[in-house]
Parts: sequence; structure tokens; C-alpha cells
Amino acid sequence: MKNKEFAEKLEIRTKAFAVSIIRLSGTLPKTTESAVIRKQITKSGTSIGANYREANRSRSKAEFKSKIRLCESEAAETLYWLDIAIDALGIHKDTVSTIYNECKELLAIFTAAAKKL
Repeated sequence: MKNKEFAEKLEIRTKAFAVSIIRLSGTLPKTTESAVIRKQITKSGTSIGANYREANRSRSKAEFKSKIRLCESEAAETLYWLDIAIDALGIHKDTVSTIYNECKELLAIFTAAAKKL
């Protein structure tokens, strides 16, 4: 797969991930405690794709590298908030396993990409 084709597929994948995060956040309990988790998981989960799209439109290699590292950071943060949702809100891990696994894969992709830059 060529770089441009890979980039396009990853943009689609990160957008789909953002949509799944938004849908998940809508299913979280409507409590004061979960409001913080809902806001944070939505912000970090949707930020991955936004930063990746910006990376692909960067004006320099340094800007590209910075945005890829942001993607990595936001993916790691999203995993953290998924863990918090599981532990604090009693969300069963099976309920979020698809999103959780996709987030781990995105984190691995961006971690590997950041190391190569």
C-alpha cells in the first residue's frame, strides 16, 4: 500500500473511531460523575482524527511530526478514559471491547509512526 493510500484509509479509520466514541459517550450513564468522563473521552477520542487530518495537511516535516505525536498522545489519553469508564462507571469491558481494541491499534500505529520520524 502506498503512503497516500494508507493516509487516506487511516483518515477514514480515525473518523469512524471518532463517530464510535461520540456514540459511546451518548450511552454512558447520565450522572454527575460520568459527565467528566463523557466530556474527556469525547474530546480525546475525536481529537485523534482531527490531528491526523491536520498532520496530512502540514506545511513541514516538523509540523507533521508534532501532529503525529499529538495523535499518539490523544490515543493514549482515550485508552485512559476508557479504563476509567470501565472502573468508575461499571461499564463492562465487553461493551467497549471493539472501541478499546481499535484505540489500542491506533495508538500502536501512531507510536510506530512517531518513532520513524
